[in-house]
Amino acid sequence: MGITISNAWICSIKNRTIKPVFGNLIIEKGKITSIQKVDFSTYLKGESNKNKNSFNAGGRVVTIPNVNFHEHIYSRLSKGLQVSGTSDSFYHILANLWWKLDRSLNLKMIEASARMTVIESIRNGVTYIIDHHSSPVYSKGSLKQIADVVRQHDLRGVLCFETTDRNGKVFSINSLNENTRFFENETNSNIKSMFGLHASFTLEDSTLKKVSDYISKNDMGIHIHLSEDATDKMLSKKKFGKLPLQRLIDYDLLNPQSILSHSIHLTKDEYKKIVKYGSAIALNPESNMNNSVGINNFKLIPGELPLLCGTDGMHANPAKSLKLIFLLMRHSGFSFEEAFNRIINIYFNQVDFIKQYFPDFSTLNENDRADFIIHDYIPPTPFSENNFWGHYIYGILDSQIHSVVQNGNFLMKEKKLTGIDESGAYKDIFDTGKKLFQQFKKTEKADRKKS
Repeated sequence: MGITISNAWICSIKNRTIKPVFGNLIIEKGKITSIQKVDFSTYLKGESNKNKNSFNAGGRVVTIPNVNFHEHIYSRLSKGLQVSGTSDSFYHILANLWWKLDRSLNLKMIEASARMTVIESIRNGVTYIIDHHSSPVYSKGSLKQIADVVRQHDLRGVLCFETTDRNGKVFSINSLNENTRFFENETNSNIKSMFGLHASFTLEDSTLKKVSDYISKNDMGIHIHLSEDATDKMLSKKKFGKLPLQRLIDYDLLNPQSILSHSIHLTKDEYKKIVKYGSAIALNPESNMNNSVGINNFKLIPGELPLLCGTDGMHANPAKSLKLIFLLMRHSGFSFEEAFNRIINIYFNQVDFIKQYFPDFSTLNENDRADFIIHDYIPPTPFSENNFWGHYIYGILDSQIHSVVQNGNFLMKEKKLTGIDESGAYKDIFDTGKKLFQQFKKTEKADRKKS
């Protein structure tokens, strides 16, 4: 039996515009079978939600689900971690925190991290996650561990393992193998794959060549950290005689299916080169500010270069990141019109990109998959195609997520998760996080002995 979402502002996408319609969504077998327009002045505010087959949205706004285009699920259990060593540069932050953390993870910790991420994601209306994973000591099967949790909770994901040479030849081979094994054995209609790469300065030419050969043969995209910090450019030039972007170009690693995360320290000409290959840049402003690596100079980025929103593991709310991107554009001198137009482009860039991996990604039209989120936002003023973006940027992006529907089923209903025992999950997460803290200390101690 299907369900009806009544009294909602349904924000369907038509020809790269948003056309809000007040009415009802009729859902059957995981698809939107009908959108019924209703006179806004007659909707029933007092209608209850006791009928499991009918849900009164109460005048709230319904949009497509949020997508996190650059996650680090493995970072979830790092909250409150006491780190020895300096953090006076980005390289030291990597060496003293993240490269020790990823070597401390086991499969149980990866699973707990994924469960925490799923809970946080649903609460933020994220039902599509593009993750960049690292656990060098436990690489084999790590992506399957994450995929199993994502699948179990009816989310969809695009996963990859961080290939790097920084840990030596054996670990480099293992990281390559995890990417290929996962792509060949675990992908399906709900779980997809990219080929993961760490930053250029940790990747040998021979490794880039192997990745290039594989993605060319299998029509894959890469997911890489590109020029997040000036260190990437400096060390790549010193070690390999070329800047990071040029190395990717020389090894034919850029294509429209690829994500170049961060991409802060690039020139105007470099951004133009990316446009030629159709790759997208995932912006992660909170993480960049936290790590003091700088922020993207939006005035250098051509309008036709696809931009996406990620969180870099800082949190699970890419909508918050999008609002910050808008404010950073205004802060950097963009006019309201310029900043609004860039945000509109990002919104539709994200739909275009995710459809490469999930062609059935919903645009909230009849016959689409029933994937959508209900924002706890009731428009306080007239709401139409003409002023949607003003409501979106200054209201919808700041609102909480009220309910989440994926493939026609509620994952969260009136801010309560369905099918998840949160207290039980977080008890297990805490117990596992405590073990990670202990293992992290052992990793630090072992590293000190080596130095």
